[in-house]
Amino acid sequence: MLHLESANASYKDHTALTDITLHVPAGQKLAFIGRSGAGKSTLLKLLYEQRPKDIALVPQDYGLVTSLSVFHNVYMGQLGRQPLWYNLVNLIKPLKQPVADVKALLELFQLEDKLFEPVGHLSGGQQQRTAIARAMMQSGNILFADEPVSSLDEQQSKSVMGALCERFDTVVLAMHDIDLALCYCDRIVGLDQGRITLDAPTGNLKRSDLLEIYGE
Repeated sequence: MLHLESANASYKDHTALTDITLHVPAGQKLAFIGRSGAGKSTLLKLLYEQRPKDIALVPQDYGLVTSLSVFHNVYMGQLGRQPLWYNLVNLIKPLKQPVADVKALLELFQLEDKLFEPVGHLSGGQQQRTAIARAMMQSGNILFADEPVSSLDEQQSKSVMGALCERFDTVVLAMHDIDLALCYCDRIVGLDQGRITLDAPTGNLKRSDLLEIYGE
């Protein structure tokens, strides 16, 4: 489905990725792990750029419009599925059905009471959950997410990871949390200094091995 062959990436004088060959088949739950600066986000971006219109994305910086409400930010996930006039109406005066659809998603993440609150008033964890709800509002069955639960506590993290893995058939994540990667993904790709140093099914891996190589 997604494929890289001997790919490289550089920023100014810094080499971010070197000789990356990777195939991501449909229906797989895949996590990139590695220390900060290993190249996880860059690899996620290279794959995303192959099919940006087909992939729901949760970027590390959330990509929210902080002056708009939670409703409007989540609704943006379906802008491409609706005609312009319909989107404009919902910007000015949200319609009953879109409000119900967005509220149902927000209930999954305990944010329904923030429906019309400006995103800029939310905590970091609430903003992260808003970005996740926006991704779930998109059509398609592929999700890319860069540290999607970094601002959440353990219980919230498990709830969000479970919801994402249930909603999307194919999931590609950049993560620091080895325990969550092992629990919710079926394949782990380890990166170190811009190179793939591990690519294995999670069933063949132990937490202690990953912590020794990629733990903080």
